[in-house]
Amino acid sequence: MIQVINRALEILEYVSKQGGEPASLSEIAEAAGIHQTTCANIIKTLTDKNYLEHLGRKKGYRLGASAYHLTGNLAYNQNLILAAKPIMEALTAKLNETSLLGILRNNKRFLVHVVTSDQDLQVRTRSESDIYPTASGRMLMASLPAKELDNLIQILGLPQPHIWPDIHSKEDLLAALQDIRKKEIAVTLSTKHIVGLAVPIRKNAQVIASLSIFLPESRFTSTHKESILQELRSAAQQINERLQMES
Repeated sequence: MIQVINRALEILEYVSKQGGEPASLSEIAEAAGIHQTTCANIIKTLTDKNYLEHLGRKKGYRLGASAYHLTGNLAYNQNLILAAKPIMEALTAKLNETSLLGILRNNKRFLVHVVTSDQDLQVRTRSESDIYPTASGRMLMASLPAKELDNLIQILGLPQPHIWPDIHSKEDLLAALQDIRKKEIAVTLSTKHIVGLAVPIRKNAQVIASLSIFLPESRFTSTHKESILQELRSAAQQINERLQMES
């Protein structure tokens, strides 16, 4: 038996039994019967891969998105996904473009639900992505409180020129994010000619996720553009209303 794998599984099993309540490093280490330093190293890897989610200093860890996606379990952000799923399906059916529901986790943009179109030419995306290249990542970043935003910028640094050409300083970045927050729309165009559009999803006035559409630039025509923006905003509003009803 490979010891480190065995220990990682013991950690995941212990955290999974906490019913969604966070477990501290010391509690996990004691339950797994391993030294805290060893436990911390394993936990870091599990957190980096989104099998665990760190809730902040002194708050502990709980199961992350990858642990739930491994089994197809909707319990992770269940209310959000259940509220968004039928609306996203209707949005994709209407536009015949892939729709994505994204959140921020561990300084990455993470997809919690995807509805794929049946276009012959489709754009593929990873469930986990860096924030700057994606419209949903930028939308979510723009919606952070000032202190959290400043901390995230310190961690990420500035985007590379080929990722976000107009950003040359922190001031440029803050101004661009403020514009996204004000207009409530983030639009990206990649070097591979892929267009991304994202709008915020709110619960109790707080942005908790981003709804986005992405497609080849060749399909983002002037006539199609207005329809996409209108339907995307309408779908987001419907999700917001469903979430508000659950509060």
